[in-house]
Amino acid sequence: MKFLLAAVNAKYIHSNPAIYSLKAYAKAHGKERELEDGSFQIETGEYTINNQPDEVLKDIYSRKPDAVGFSCYIWNIAFVLELVRDLPKVLPHVEIWLGGPEVSYDASRILEQERSVYGIMTGEGEETFLKVVQAYLKGNQSHNKDKISALCTIDGVAVRNEDGAVIENPLKTAADMSSIPFLYESLSGFENRIIYYESSRGCPFSCSYCLSSLDKSVRLRDTSLVLKELDFFIEKGVPQVKFVDRTFNCSRKHTREIWRHIIEHDNGVTNFHFEISADLLNEEELELMSRMRPGLIQLEIGVQSTNPRTIEEIRRKMDLTLLKNAVARINSFGNIHQHLDLIAGLPYEDYESFRNSFNQVWDMKPEQLQLGFLKVLKGSYMAEMAEEYGLRFRQKPPYEVLSTKWLNYGEVLKLKALEEMLEVYGNSGQFRLTIKELCREFETPFDLFEALAGYYENQGLFGISHSRMARYDILEQFIGTLVPEKLPKYRDLLVYDLYLRENLKSRPSFAADQEPFKDRVRAFFAEEALSFRYLKEGYQGYEARQLIKMAHIEVFRDGRAVLFDYKKRDALSHNAANYEIGIWRNEWQEKKQKQSRRPEY
Repeated sequence: MKFLLAAVNAKYIHSNPAIYSLKAYAKAHGKERELEDGSFQIETGEYTINNQPDEVLKDIYSRKPDAVGFSCYIWNIAFVLELVRDLPKVLPHVEIWLGGPEVSYDASRILEQERSVYGIMTGEGEETFLKVVQAYLKGNQSHNKDKISALCTIDGVAVRNEDGAVIENPLKTAADMSSIPFLYESLSGFENRIIYYESSRGCPFSCSYCLSSLDKSVRLRDTSLVLKELDFFIEKGVPQVKFVDRTFNCSRKHTREIWRHIIEHDNGVTNFHFEISADLLNEEELELMSRMRPGLIQLEIGVQSTNPRTIEEIRRKMDLTLLKNAVARINSFGNIHQHLDLIAGLPYEDYESFRNSFNQVWDMKPEQLQLGFLKVLKGSYMAEMAEEYGLRFRQKPPYEVLSTKWLNYGEVLKLKALEEMLEVYGNSGQFRLTIKELCREFETPFDLFEALAGYYENQGLFGISHSRMARYDILEQFIGTLVPEKLPKYRDLLVYDLYLRENLKSRPSFAADQEPFKDRVRAFFAEEALSFRYLKEGYQGYEARQLIKMAHIEVFRDGRAVLFDYKKRDALSHNAANYEIGIWRNEWQEKKQKQSRRPEY
C-alpha cells in the first residue's frame, strides 16, 4: 500500500515541514513489519499554487497512491479542494485525507460538504498519522471494517463510520517535541529553498487573531538535540534556517543556549531567522546579540498596533516602551536585520489610529515594516467576536478583513494602496536615501506613502508590472510635481540609490552628465591599480581598464565624486560600500560661468 503526503506551497522556495514530520514520526515509532520492509510505503510530494492543477493531478496519478493526505492552509485550500474533487475521477479507489489549520476547526462541516474526502486529521498530526497508518495496516491484515472501526476511535480524527455518519473525535494530546525525528537527514530536494526548523510549539500569549493562542502549553525540543541539529545546517552551509517557533524567546535558557551556540559555531554564511517578542529581551540576551556577525540572525517582531486600547482588546501582552528600547538597542549594534509587523483591521484601530501606529513603528527604523491585513481565522477568538466588532471579511480564504466598526472599506482600500507603495519604495531597500529625505517634505512618513499611492492612482499606474528603472522614473516624476525646485537634489539621491545596488549598464535619463569627468575617472583607476587605496578586497591583479568596469565613480551635481565598491557590501542592506573621493569640479562649466561673468564694455 502507498500513502502519499502532499503539500501545496505558496512559492517554490518554501517547503512544508509537516509532511516530512509525519513521515519521519511514523517511520521512527511504527513497529509494524510492513513499515520496516517497505510493503507499506509513505511518500511525500511538494507542489505550489503556481502549478497548473492538471500538472499536480498528473503527478499524483503517476504515483498511484492508495491514500493521499493534503496539508491545508488559507493560502492553498481552494487549490487543494479543486484537486480533491477531481482526484477520484482519475483514481476512483484513492482515499483522500486532509489535515492542517484550515480544516482542523470545522472538520465535520467539511466532511459533510466534500463527499470525496475520506477523513480529516485535526490538530498536531504526528501521533495521529501514526495511528491512522496502523489502522490501515489492521485493515490490510483483516478487513476494511476493522480499519473503519479503528479510525473511528482515534483522537484527532474526523471520519465517516460504516453508516456514513461523521464521527469527530477530540484533539490528540500534544506530542513530546523531543520524540519527533530530525527532518533533514539529507538536504536533497531542498536546494535553493528555505529550510524551516521547529524548536518549540505553542505560544505563551493569547492574541485573539492567532490560532497559536489556542495552544498555551509551550513545549520545547530538548536543547541538546536542537544544537546537534543546528550543527548539521552549519556544516552544510545552509543559507538560511527559519525557526517557525511562534515566540522563540519565551524561554530565556533555551534562547541563550541556542544563540551562544550559533555564535561559537558561526560558518560565516548561514543566517537564522527568529520570531521574537522584543519586550521580553533582557540585558544578557542583548549583549549576546551585540557580538553576532552582521547577518548571522534576523528578527521578526510583531508589534501589530501601538494603540493601547487595541492591544488590550486583542488580548496581547506587550510593553511598548520596552519594545521600542530593545529595537533601538539592536539597531545600535548595526548587525541584525529587524522586520516589524503591523496588522490593519484590528478592533478600536481607525484610520487615524493606524496612521499613528505606522509612524511610531517607522520611527523605530526597522529594515522592513510589514503592513498586513487582519485574517479572521476559523477557530480564533477574533472569529467569535466578528459580529460585535462589525467585522466584515471575505468568505473565501484568506478571510481578509473588508471593514470594521472603526475602518470602512474605502479606508481599507487606501491602506492596500499604501501597502503596495511601502513594499516598492520602503521595504525593497532600493530607495533608502531618497525616501529618508523625502519624508522631510511631509508631516509624517505615513503621509508620504499615502501621497505616493494617490499619485499612482491618479496616473493609472496600479495594476501594471513596472521595471525597476520605471519605478525610479515614476518617483522622480512624483517629486517633480511635489517640490520641483528641489528636483536636482532628489535626482542625485535617486542616482546614488541606484548605484548603491548595482553597477548600471544604462544610465537613467535624470542622471547628471559624466562626460566632463572621463579623463579624471581613468586617471583615478590608473592610480588605484597601483596603490589599491580604496578597492582592497578582490581587486588585486586587475588592471585599470578592468577596474573601471568592476567599480563605479559618480560625480554628483554638487561636485562630490563617490566610488562604489561592489565586492564589498553591507550585510544588512546589501548596498555597495561607497567612498567620497573628493570634490571634482566640472572645469568646462566653470570656464563657461567665468566667461558669462565678464563685464561688457
